[in-house]
Amino acid sequence: MNLNRRFLLSRRPIGTPRPDDFSLVQTPIPQAADGSFVVRNRYASLDPAQRGWMDDAPSYMPPIKLGDPVRATTVGQVHSSANPGFAIGDWVLGLNGIEDYSLVAPGGFTQKIDIARSPSPSYFLSGMGAVGLTGYFGLIEVGKPRRGETVLVSGAAGAVGSAVGQIAKIKECRTIGIAGGPVKCKRLISDYHFDVAIDYHGKSVTALSAEIATVAPGGVDIVFENVGGDILDAALMNLAPKARVILCGLMRVQLRRGQDRRAQYLAAHRQASHHARISDHGLRSALRGGRCANCPVDRRGTHAHR
Repeated sequence: MNLNRRFLLSRRPIGTPRPDDFSLVQTPIPQAADGSFVVRNRYASLDPAQRGWMDDAPSYMPPIKLGDPVRATTVGQVHSSANPGFAIGDWVLGLNGIEDYSLVAPGGFTQKIDIARSPSPSYFLSGMGAVGLTGYFGLIEVGKPRRGETVLVSGAAGAVGSAVGQIAKIKECRTIGIAGGPVKCKRLISDYHFDVAIDYHGKSVTALSAEIATVAPGGVDIVFENVGGDILDAALMNLAPKARVILCGLMRVQLRRGQDRRAQYLAAHRQASHHARISDHGLRSALRGGRCANCPVDRRGTHAHR
């Protein structure tokens, strides 16, 4: 192939991205020079974080520029190199773009990987990559699960959520997964070995909260939140004493325009300060798309966010 196919961001999406927010173009393959190297991307990860990068808003990373390829974590091989640290044929992991070939400047995120250590190079985008690390450190280092505790995971059929559920089972916790639709819920039980699967489709906050209360009558000890919105509201109504709330992702907040729930979450938190001790700094960081979960909770919170 003598051309480079590139998947570009053409305009800022509003809400859910549409096909005409993007364009597919072909350009010449870039040339390595001055310490750079070119990676032939073999695998690309599609993650919720990419939606946040498409907005022109402050975040933990700069937004994707219009006309640039959609940013993605990729695994590939060095195609050409003007960098002595990267030889042609080396397998690498890096933050590049959805394109056949990426020109990589020296000193970035890209690092060499040993694909002999995994059944497939794609594992470095999942369990052996950021997905696995997010689930592991979020649950183990922040949540600090203890044997017999109840762990509630939203977005449980997704990459991070499914990893969290399995790690929680290894730590001998009881796991409740929330997902959308019977197919995903079946997978939670059969493939990821959650103890309980809850389908949120078609349910109000009140109904979802009641279902959580039924399967966790003593409350939830750890909430690993990947979604936000009504699902988080329902979870917060069922916190056990000394519960921990891990805010990993809030995609529903990111997708809602014209009804910005971020200020509502902060206001509801302040009103419920006698129920839960959750830092505004932690909430603000997470609602900006960060990875903040420093949220210890003292008492069962029975408030609802509206």
